[in-house]
Parts: sequence; C-alpha cells; structure tokens
Amino acid sequence: MINKFSTVAILFMISSLVLLGQNSSPAMADVMRSNGKIYVVVAIVLAVFLGIIIYLLRLEKKVKKIEQFQQNEFNSKR
Repeated sequence: MINKFSTVAILFMISSLVLLGQNSSPAMADVMRSNGKIYVVVAIVLAVFLGIIIYLLRLEKKVKKIEQFQQNEFNSKR
C-alpha cells in the first residue's frame, strides 16, 4: 500500500515540475535565432554527437579485435 502511494506521489511531483517548467514563449531561443547564433549551437551539438559516435565505433572495433584474439587463444589451448 505504501509503495503504491509513494509511486503515485513521485509521479505527481515530477509531472507538476514539468508543467511549471514550460513557458509560453522561449525568449532565449528567439534571441539566438534572430542573431544567427542558434546555428552555432546546433553545429557544436552536432560535432559533439558525431565525436561520441566516432569514439564508440572505434571502441567497438577495438573490443571486437580483443574478443577475436581471446577466442583464438582459447581455441589454441584446446
């Protein structure tokens, strides 16, 4: 009973915080768009995102190489 109540209370608090955080007009986005700086922000976010993707792909390649090496070592000991 207490577990259900606490879950409902937490969901209610989170939903009320989300509703309080919504504004009718995002003034900062309008200012950045009018100055053309929004494109700089988008470019930086895109660069960071692409950097993370490239890092993860390289890491996956290295892990795959290590897994193959371990598999070969395991098969050679048999």
